Order: sequence, then structure tokens, then C-alpha cells
Amino acid sequence: MLTISQAARRHNLSRSTLLYYDRLGLLRPAGRSPSGYRFYSAADLERLERICRWRRTGISLEAIWELLDDPGAGREAVLRRRLEQLAGEIQVLWEQQRVIGRLLKLDLSSRLPGLDKARWVALLAAAGLDEAGMHCWHAEFERLAPDGHQDFLAALGIVEEEVRTIREWSRKPAP
Repeated sequence: MLTISQAARRHNLSRSTLLYYDRLGLLRPAGRSPSGYRFYSAADLERLERICRWRRTGISLEAIWELLDDPGAGREAVLRRRLEQLAGEIQVLWEQQRVIGRLLKLDLSSRLPGLDKARWVALLAAAGLDEAGMHCWHAEFERLAPDGHQDFLAALGIVEEEVRTIREWSRKPAP
């Protein structure tokens, strides 16, 4: 059994964070001393580790409740929602980067040193994607973030005409 301070230190949290989790009912200590000090069991510490892992991914405390209450069925939905949020945040950051680059008159097309078209295609193939899978990947990228797709292809060193061809191919139904 660990005290609240020991548990907080072990997980690099503040004592007030654990008090907050207790108030929310997210993490209740296994016991209390006669004077009211909180003590955390091994099971509590495992739960805290899961909470910390989910928080590091940026998942909200509300969503963490879902994950802790229904670790099976709810997990995929929560993770997919967070992945979509991250994609949106990345798109906003890329747009901000493009604007700042234009203001500074910088060429930001070399953001992926060491990664070119051939290496990227080989990486997708090694991950198990065939032609249809690659088409699906490009189509989804084009659908979700057309400007990001454009920038990514350019960052691979693909010439503008071929970028246009790939983006047009991405908008067509899979073969």
C-alpha cells in the first residue's frame, strides 16, 4: 500500500491530481488510515497506470471513464475518436506551418529527409498494402486532408505533375 504522495511521485503526478481523481470517482483509494490518509493498493496503482497511459495520448477524463468501464467494446470507439481529433489538430498545425512558411518565404517541401517516394511505397508494401490498399490509403488521406496530402506528396520529393496525377487517382473509386 502506498500513500497518496508516494503514488503521485511514482506516476509523476501532483497530489492534487490524485485528490481530483478521487473527487471524480475515477480513482478511489483502497483504504484510509484512522486519521484519514489515503492508501493505494496494487490494483489502484494498476488503474492509475491505465489512467496515466490514456492521458498521455490526450484522451479526455470522460473518455477514460468509458475505457475503464468498458475496456473491450468502447476502446476502439474512443481510440478512433481521438485519432480523428489528432488528424484534425495535425491539419491545423500543417496549415499554420504553411502560412508561416509563406510569410517567411521558406520552402517547406523538404520536411521528410531520407524518405522519398520509393521508400514510402516500399514501407507501405512492407506493411502489407497492395495496390488496392495503397489506393485506399491515398483516397482517405485526400478525403480527410487534401492540403496535407498535397504537402506530404511534395515532401516525398514527387514532382508537381505526378502529385496532381496521384491526387486525381486518389479521388477515383478503387479498381
